[in-house]
Amino acid sequence: MTVSTSAASPPTPHGASTASTAPSRLLETRSIDRVPERERYGQPSSQFSLWMAANLQITAVVDGALAIVFGAEALTAIVGLLLGNLLGGAVMALHSAQGPRLGLPQMISSRVQFGVKGAALPLMLTLVMYLGFAATGTVLSGQAINLLLGAQSPLVGILIFGGLTALIATVGYRLIHVVGRISTVLGIIGFGYLALRLFQQHDIASAFGQKPFSLASLLLTMALAAGWQMTFAPYVADYSRYLPTSTSTSRAFWTTFSGTVLGAQLAMTFGVLVAAVGGGFLKNQVGFMGELAGPAVAAAIYVVIVAGKLTVNCLNAYGGCMTLLTTISAFRPSMRIGPAARTTAILGFVALSMAVAVLASADFLNNFKNFVLLLLAVFVPWSAINLVDYYLVSREKVDIPALYDPNGRYGAYNGMALGCYVMGVLVQIPFLNQKLYRGPLADLLGGADISWIVSLVLTSLVYYPLAKRSMRVPAYMIYPDGETAPGRR
Repeated sequence: MTVSTSAASPPTPHGASTASTAPSRLLETRSIDRVPERERYGQPSSQFSLWMAANLQITAVVDGALAIVFGAEALTAIVGLLLGNLLGGAVMALHSAQGPRLGLPQMISSRVQFGVKGAALPLMLTLVMYLGFAATGTVLSGQAINLLLGAQSPLVGILIFGGLTALIATVGYRLIHVVGRISTVLGIIGFGYLALRLFQQHDIASAFGQKPFSLASLLLTMALAAGWQMTFAPYVADYSRYLPTSTSTSRAFWTTFSGTVLGAQLAMTFGVLVAAVGGGFLKNQVGFMGELAGPAVAAAIYVVIVAGKLTVNCLNAYGGCMTLLTTISAFRPSMRIGPAARTTAILGFVALSMAVAVLASADFLNNFKNFVLLLLAVFVPWSAINLVDYYLVSREKVDIPALYDPNGRYGAYNGMALGCYVMGVLVQIPFLNQKLYRGPLADLLGGADISWIVSLVLTSLVYYPLAKRSMRVPAYMIYPDGETAPGRR
């Protein structure tokens, strides 16, 4: 079956490079434009290795360790993290499945719900997220590089890691996936070895049963893992958009879901165990892992740490570039976004993330803990609106040329969607349990933070009927320049 199309096309200056890129070329030339069918390639299995690598890394270990910091018993923490990874991973993978269908970076599809200019609100919050994760990852990777090279100044490791990030993100999509495959293999070997050493050196059984079960602790650890997974949602489709349009939604979903959940759960479980048995991990995360590995293998473990962080940091830089360019193009439609603009955006992003890393390195763990929980509050309602609209309201039918036209089908601003988004953020406040604020309903629940669940459900229930009545959904997917996509409608 051939998908019907419109003869309409986005105006040339909407910000996309129109140069054709042969799939065999390493250097990417596409930016925020749709990837045409002739340039699609790859298999859904690439999503498994990429998201396995993005999760099987030291920052996820720290996230798991936070469950112990928050006072959870080890088994409760592991179970709660698993439930959170499953729930958050399902939401994240539903976003990934949009990539092959639309062929677009994730956040530009938010213009369907929020309007071409209105999408700037979640876009700018997303950019802050990318910077935060890039900075925290740069802190840890910089430490590993310094230990590997014997350097004394923290700037050495930060500069080297930033340079590698900028290079890979600039080359783009294909190289990012290659790095992901390499990092997956290194991560499995490295963390497998570290787990073996941990069991050899510590009485792991003694880490369990030290505290009674607490529902509040279970829910809090669920929030940690769900928040971790859902912060991938704003850019997950960036790395599936080159897959052929004929890629089934289920295959894109399950390969992404299995990779992200398995990688995260392995890393977070390791984090729970190293935090529960003590040994100084919470004070010096990178140094502890080197000492655990032993002098003969420590250097190899530092390489594993850098490789894992390099994968996800490239995702942050690449996604940050897409987000920044998408925001600018909404207000400057005459701006042409080619390879030079993309490179400039990536270099600027990496430079800023390194500056933040230098400022944040003194109190990394505390900053990261607050950062993860704050992000969960602002991205849950965005995710609810995007998924409800795509799968239940628009039903995978998007007018792609209108995404670049403030006067088109989706308009400049959608007050209804923006109102639902703000409501989804505000409704969480009474349920929040964070360092800076603890809501009254969280006190009534014994400290349990269920704010993200409340927001996910309520935002979906409020947005759906309003969108069904007001959204101008096309009768079929409309592609630019008369392009068709085979076999799907």
